[in-house]
Amino acid sequence: MNRLINVGFGNVVNSSKIVSIISPDAAPVKRMVQTAKDTGMAIDATCGRRTKAVIVTDSGHLILSSLLPDTITGRVNQHYDENQDLISNKHIQ
Repeated sequence: MNRLINVGFGNVVNSSKIVSIISPDAAPVKRMVQTAKDTGMAIDATCGRRTKAVIVTDSGHLILSSLLPDTITGRVNQHYDENQDLISNKHIQ
């Protein structure tokens, strides 16, 4: 089941499409973001705020978020924890 994860300011991402969530501070990531912007593969979900996380999707798009990577990771992990609980409960019954 697909679940939408809030990445800030009402913007959501399909959690099953996320490959990685990385910090934008390293030079290689900055180059990757600039290349994505130049080729139209970057989606800016920061609403004018500072980029604190870069979400890489399975389609190669980069989603820029103003939330910290830990915050987004927690939301994704919460989704998978909930799914594991549902699966476990189905096997018990």
